[in-house]
Amino acid sequence: MTPEFFQTNPNIIKPYAFMDLDDTLFQTQRKIDAWSLPHAEPENLVCATVNKQGEPLSFMSQRQEALFNWLLSSTELIVVTARDRNEIKRVKLPFDSWQVLTHGAIILGKDGKLQAHWQQRVYSQLAPLQDKLQQLSQLFVEHSKNKNSQLVFTPHVDYFNQDTANEELTIYLAIKHAQKDHQALITLAEKLPTLIRDFAQDFYIHVNANNLAILPHTVHKRHAVQFLLAHHLDSQRPSFGFGDSLADLPFLQLLDWYGMPNRGQLHDHLSV
Repeated sequence: MTPEFFQTNPNIIKPYAFMDLDDTLFQTQRKIDAWSLPHAEPENLVCATVNKQGEPLSFMSQRQEALFNWLLSSTELIVVTARDRNEIKRVKLPFDSWQVLTHGAIILGKDGKLQAHWQQRVYSQLAPLQDKLQQLSQLFVEHSKNKNSQLVFTPHVDYFNQDTANEELTIYLAIKHAQKDHQALITLAEKLPTLIRDFAQDFYIHVNANNLAILPHTVHKRHAVQFLLAHHLDSQRPSFGFGDSLADLPFLQLLDWYGMPNRGQLHDHLSV
């Protein structure tokens, strides 16, 4: 059978756009300055997120704003982020499709409700790891009591039932350095596997700038995106996505096309 030649078609099929958020679509003023982002003069910035006090925290440049506006009108935009259900509320951008949150542990439907089958799966795999996560949490809590400690420790927890506040599970552990000492976090990451038995069997570590995350293997953006592609999205529609970190690459590789900003961890890694 001879293939047909291309003809324009007014019936546009919107692709799926899977998008990481922080440092991909917006970033803090500190990173804007460090990266010397073009078209990011103060008068041209658009506030994208706020802090816990409701004050502007992250911003889009003119180009990022234009990209985001194009994505909203031309694609079905699916958020894929490390932010949890509380943190995503501080993103002041309109999203109306699926949301993959908390490094993939949480999937929200278009109605904003938990995707029940996915949450049951994650719950069953996270529950057996709670003792080890609590052991690690206690180690960091004790360390933080040291007046010389520069580590800022945050456990990320959530409920996995839409209707009742059932057992709360720890999903992953996040650590920042108060002085933004990246090397200190890398050194800590090298020591972590020695802290508890079978660490590597149950957990992996992701370090990006001033963020260190200790995650169970079951929690990964790739797993959640793969679930959506297989069970809830139209396989005939094309897909593409963007992310800035090495942790984004596995989910991006599931898509038809993918890319990255021209700065950040993934760009730096591929530029070496």
